[in-house]
Amino acid sequence: MVFFEFPLDEWQTSLRLAIAVMFLFTAMAHWGKRRAGLINMVPPSLPNPNFIVTLTGILEIIGAIGLLIPLTSKIASICLAILLIVMFPANIHAAKLSVKIGESPVTSLLPRTVLQIIFVTTVILAGT
Repeated sequence: MVFFEFPLDEWQTSLRLAIAVMFLFTAMAHWGKRRAGLINMVPPSLPNPNFIVTLTGILEIIGAIGLLIPLTSKIASICLAILLIVMFPANIHAAKLSVKIGESPVTSLLPRTVLQIIFVTTVILAGT
């Protein structure tokens, strides 16, 4: 039984690896210099933005690892797609307020929405 998938002879394996790397990189922002910007993205109606940012970073790491394990890749892709959807209101909030992450303002709402659709679709494809 193969625990981790690394041979890149199939498109799905390559896609899983690419998405896992993407989520690991985005998760790093949850504790780095960009953390304050991510905290500012959390809508004010939600309690404890610090905790939410930490939790979503941990979930991104768990999901990324889960994508690389054949036994868990399907459930990981579903969970990551749900996570992206649940986090989308923060993207809307950030776009409306022109929140800055680091020195850069966040992307406006239309491109963010298109990217979100692409990410959700890609994450689901990675787990099929």
